[in-house]
Amino acid sequence: MILTITMNPSVDISYQVDNLSINHVNRTNKWSKTAGGKGLNVTRVLNQLNEQVVASGLKGGKLGEYLEQSLNEHKITNHFFEIQGNTRNCIAILHEGNQTEILEDGPTISSEEIEHFKAHFEELVSKSDIAVISGSLPKGVDSKFYSNLIKICDKHAVTAILDCSNKALIEVLRGQYKPLLIKPNIDELSELLGEHIDEDIESLKQAVANPMFENIEWVVVSLGSNGVFAKHNDKYYKVDIPQIQVVNPVGSGDSMIAGFTSALMNNATDEALLKKANTIGMLNAQETVTGSINLKNYDDLYNKINIIEV
Repeated sequence: MILTITMNPSVDISYQVDNLSINHVNRTNKWSKTAGGKGLNVTRVLNQLNEQVVASGLKGGKLGEYLEQSLNEHKITNHFFEIQGNTRNCIAILHEGNQTEILEDGPTISSEEIEHFKAHFEELVSKSDIAVISGSLPKGVDSKFYSNLIKICDKHAVTAILDCSNKALIEVLRGQYKPLLIKPNIDELSELLGEHIDEDIESLKQAVANPMFENIEWVVVSLGSNGVFAKHNDKYYKVDIPQIQVVNPVGSGDSMIAGFTSALMNNATDEALLKKANTIGMLNAQETVTGSINLKNYDDLYNKINIIEV
């Protein structure tokens, strides 16, 4: 079983308009409302890949009820921990090839709620094979929190995959307990190392070999339309992807994480794992709804991906 964790979920509202007019009324008949947050994007894609997945995290108020209802409608098993605060909204306006976002901070979590969630997490993770931990931490939660969750995963011999940034990721990198896989993009990698990292092979090899990433089996660096650079133990790979018509890139990184997780569950080779993850990421970018894929296009994209060990 795969457990996904979204500590700061949201109701994601997407509006598409031909032109965004400031200080005027903007009308649209193209909009969507989904259970959002990085971990829930991962969850929906895993569900579409027919993996056994359970979604958890924090939810509260009427919007929290909507999250649960939305997942139930898609027959996705979920066991969220109820908090006193209200789940947030996140709004994206797609206009003229651009995306303008308005993101609420979300609720503040009490220390008592944090401790109760840890027990809730341990109960769920003890029944899991892989735990995917994604996204930002809500207010009130210490930046070492993900390190604590990964320690619990280690206690139960459960594989942890981590997709986060900033202080939460730095604390994990400094800590004793490590995830199997992390997926920074090139800008996040530069920020972690405190220097600009170029996309040439030697610069990337040197960057991901930094002692900061010691004992992390997979370090996967997203390069956007230029594909992916990955380190698996002592092997390095450059993944080149075909050009595609992008409809909505939001959630493509989360979809990649779903692809990695599915491949790991099925004991894929390095090449098959990288191809599957990148294919799933591209499939998401071709869809309007975040965290959605059309598997009819899977084989075509999969066969166009080129992987070179470097």
